[in-house]
Amino acid sequence: MIGKLDDYLRFNEAALSLRSQRQQLLASNIANADTPNFKARDIDFASALQASLARTAPPAGQLAATSPAHLAGVQNGDLLPDGTQVQYRNVAQGAVDGNTVDMDVERNQFADNAVRYEAGITMINHQIRSLMAAIQGGQ
Repeated sequence: MIGKLDDYLRFNEAALSLRSQRQQLLASNIANADTPNFKARDIDFASALQASLARTAPPAGQLAATSPAHLAGVQNGDLLPDGTQVQYRNVAQGAVDGNTVDMDVERNQFADNAVRYEAGITMINHQIRSLMAAIQGGQ
C-alpha cells in the first residue's frame, strides 16, 4: 500500500525536489553576478528528472545516513545532493572579468522555475486532496 502511494506521488515529489535545487543554483548565479571569473551554472531539468525517476538506489557517491543529524560528507561542486550533474551555461556575451552570468537570462530562468515550482505544489496538493477524498468516501 505504501509503495503504491509512493509511486503515485513520486513524479511530483521528484520534480519539486529538482525545482528547488535548480532554484538554489539560479539564485547562486544571480548572487554572483559581479564576482570575477564566476561561471553561471544550471541543470538539464528534463534529463535530471528522467534520471531521478529511473533511480531506485541512492546516487553513487552519496552516503546512506540513518539519521538527519549525520554529516553529508564532502560535496562535489559539479553534482547536486541527489547526484544530478550541474552544467555550465553557454556564454552569449562574455564579460571582461570572466563572469558568465547574464542577468536577463538568470531572471527569466528564475521566474520560470518559480512558476513551475508553484504549479508542482498545486498538482501535488490536488493529488493529496484526491487521495483524501478516496479514503474518506468522496465527500
